[in-house]
Amino acid sequence: MVQHDTEPHLAAPVSERPVGRGRIVAISALAGVLLAIAWSFELVDSVIGDNVANTLLDRDAKHTAITTTGAGLIFAFVSGLAGTFTACNIAMAAAIGPMSAAGATRAGGRSLRAMLRPLGWLTLGMVAVSACYGFVGVLLGSRLPQLSTATTDGGVPLRLVQAAVVFGVIGLAMLYLGLAMLRVLPDVFARRPVGRVVCFGALVGGFLIGRPYPLFNKLFHYAADTHNPLYGAAAFVLQSLGNITVVAVLFAGLVLVTRGALLRRLAADPRRTAVLTAGLLIALGVFTVIYWDVRLPAMFGIGWFPSMPYNN
Repeated sequence: MVQHDTEPHLAAPVSERPVGRGRIVAISALAGVLLAIAWSFELVDSVIGDNVANTLLDRDAKHTAITTTGAGLIFAFVSGLAGTFTACNIAMAAAIGPMSAAGATRAGGRSLRAMLRPLGWLTLGMVAVSACYGFVGVLLGSRLPQLSTATTDGGVPLRLVQAAVVFGVIGLAMLYLGLAMLRVLPDVFARRPVGRVVCFGALVGGFLIGRPYPLFNKLFHYAADTHNPLYGAAAFVLQSLGNITVVAVLFAGLVLVTRGALLRRLAADPRRTAVLTAGLLIALGVFTVIYWDVRLPAMFGIGWFPSMPYNN
């Protein structure tokens, strides 16, 4: 009996590699560097993030104590939603590329439900990592640098050291995925677009491992104080679900409003899909590495990085 591949090809064959790959990589990388220079953490963390959380919770989210487990779970989702555009989560926007690519392989006459399935695969990868970290994080508690108030000899908070390491790794992983889409590097997901989405979901779940966002730090401290690893897992899953809400709505909107026409158009030209996906992954991968491993150390006098006037 002949076995058929149940997962259609995503990446273009070698003969159909996107033309001008060097130009695509250069433009995407430049966009990532410029975004790292222009990024204002005060705007997205305080002006946007804090105000969204304060409005949804109807109180001062940063300074009002979490008093019950139920309130903590609500706080987890709301603070995740409020942190959508923080520097530790903006790379989530690159998920549109892998989900569009995976959805495009199902777009030829398939149902809208099938086209929306990549959201489920993204969530699967994300939940697996965030739940595990929430469970382990509560068990480790203050032994984690993320919950420490200590600093290095150079004055860098240990929680930011953990952030730099984690987001550096995540950024490099995103960069690899982007270059692989262009066939610059070997693509282990060439015939497995769903695998690419699950992998990216795992990276999104990994954002929590490095996140220094104050509202998340507050949630983590409360979860650790409960000494209940199951509660930690649930709270971290809700935090991650809040993180992806905006991108999930945007992707679902693109599919539903166009009734799959956009994905069918992408499916008609694998090179177009590869360029779209790779461009997003490379740009936001470069941004993540530059912001956390070049700009952040420069804020503490380690190396140099250009600063915009509004970031001084």
